[in-house]
This record gives sequence, structure tokens and C-alpha cells, in this order.
Amino acid sequence: MKKRLLYFFLLAILLMAGCSEQEEPSTVLAAEEANEVPAYYKGYVANPQVTADALLQEEGQAIRDDKGELVVNEVTMDSQVHKIGPVEITIREAKNLHYKPAHSLVDFYHSYTHDTEFDLVKFFVEIKNTSGEPLHFAPVALLETSSGEKKLWEDDVYLEELNGEIAAGETKSGNIGFLVEEADFEFLTITTSDVFAEGTEKIADAKTVDIRFR
Repeated sequence: MKKRLLYFFLLAILLMAGCSEQEEPSTVLAAEEANEVPAYYKGYVANPQVTADALLQEEGQAIRDDKGELVVNEVTMDSQVHKIGPVEITIREAKNLHYKPAHSLVDFYHSYTHDTEFDLVKFFVEIKNTSGEPLHFAPVALLETSSGEKKLWEDDVYLEELNGEIAAGETKSGNIGFLVEEADFEFLTITTSDVFAEGTEKIADAKTVDIRFR
């Protein structure tokens, strides 16, 4: 009788442990059940070095894939449209994320940091050349947090070729993101590049845009 009771006791413990293990993925992947991928991600090719975050749209949401795990610190899904001469830029979303990349990506991130997990700010942007000639433009030439931290365009970790030449009438879209040391800030300020025609002719001055999280 005692052996039978011990057996059922151990079985109950194993079942409870099994339930706990099964609950973790649904917590980590809760964003998949709650949100839909925004329409502006249509045609977007998944980035090879950053976990896909399109389903993360609320503070505290998290997601994991083969590239690592992302948790939302803060987010704003409010779009902004700005014109810099003949270039129209739409900032679709801005996210302040905590990222723990997979071990396979450690070497890639060593050129940016020696930490194994870190905070990341990113934007999904669309850039349209409304003119009839090729232009040269960078949507984020300088990033500054309200706490004073600064990042330059070459610090971008997404590397989706949004900087540089944009053909006449062309629209480019994708992500730009930067590692930050301090994630507790109220807003970001981004400064675009100037707009240049072929050669070095400047046809529009850079624009500064504030993005608020609170």
C-alpha cells in the first residue's frame, strides 16, 4: 500500500513537471496567438541575424526562434510620415527590445558588443523616391536617445541596404536597428541624411524626427 501511494505521488510530481515544461513555449510565443503580422511586412524577407519581431506589438511580449529570444521593453506602433525634398519616409513602428541571440550568432555580434544579451532599438521604415532621377539617402544617419547615447548609421545591425542609392520612383522598406547600453529612455531622436542627386549635388537638408515611447 505504501509503495502504491509512493508511486502515485511520484507520478503526480512528474505530471506537474511535464505541464510546467509545456506551458513555457506558449508564454514565450504568446505574441503569435495575440497579434497578426502588419500588412506593411508583406514581401519582407526575414533578417538572417535578428529574431523576427513583427508579432511583437505590446510591452512585455516575447518571442523565440532559431536566432534567439526577444522581449519588448517598450513599443510604439504609431506611424509617422515625413518628406525630405523628393524623398518620403514612413516610420511604421519603433521598438525598444531586449535581445538574447542564439549561440550561432555570437561571432556576428562580437563586432558590436561582447555581451551575450543586450538592448536593441529598431524601426521598420519605408522610403520612397518621388522624383524622376536616382537619389542618395540614409533614413537614419544619427540616432540619439533621450539619455544622451548616440549611434551612427554604420552601427546598424540589420544591414538591409536601406542606405545609399534609391532609384527613380523606387520604394524600399525594411528594418534598421542599433544596440544601446541604456534602455531606460523616454524618446529617441533620429536624424536622416541629406538628400543627394547623382554626384554630390545636395537637393534637400537632413530632417530630425522625435519618436516617443511614453
